[in-house]
Amino acid sequence: MELRKLTQADHDILHAMENVVDGIAKMYGQHTEVVLHSLDSQSPSVVKIANGHITSRSSGAPITNLAFLKLKEGRDVSDSYFSKTSEGKTLRSITTIVRNRTGEAIGLLCINSDMDVPMHAFIQTLLPTDQTVSFTDSASPETFAQNIDETIVSTIDTVKQEIWSNPTVSPSKRNREVVTRLSELGIFKYQDSKQTAAEVLEISRDTVYLYLRELEHK
Repeated sequence: MELRKLTQADHDILHAMENVVDGIAKMYGQHTEVVLHSLDSQSPSVVKIANGHITSRSSGAPITNLAFLKLKEGRDVSDSYFSKTSEGKTLRSITTIVRNRTGEAIGLLCINSDMDVPMHAFIQTLLPTDQTVSFTDSASPETFAQNIDETIVSTIDTVKQEIWSNPTVSPSKRNREVVTRLSELGIFKYQDSKQTAAEVLEISRDTVYLYLRELEHK
């Protein structure tokens, strides 16, 4: 697979991937390096790196020989593999090919975990930064729904719990505030969502419509 000069559209795709680099690094912590390589023939190099201390690299560093080999294998997502840094660190890595709309390879997303870090130190980076918060308290209320109806119900329930636990919202205004929040989230664009909200809030559908009409005239 030969490198070629990337277009501006290709560079735009790679630029959009930079947030992915930061997101993965934040998820797995300081002992996991995340690297985005550009495959521009004029300068195949690192365009974004997080936790570069693991391999002592920064943006602008040249692409590695092993990255080239993974590219030539042609597999969009490689199997995990082990490698060594120049300092002797053992890394467990995976490489993903980034393609443009026409299917051409324009970049590589590489994830490298430092296997020489003590397990307790690695686990520590996965914990909430505020160690006074328990796992139960920090758990997300996110529901991994199987269909849109479940998503609507879980969203209504979550917003309802937030409003009900807010002491600044008086009991007489709770349902109105829930409907307002749900409207801001765009929930009422979905079919039967108004009826579902009425059932969850134990109010009539007409009341839901009333609150929504009041919002339209604000």
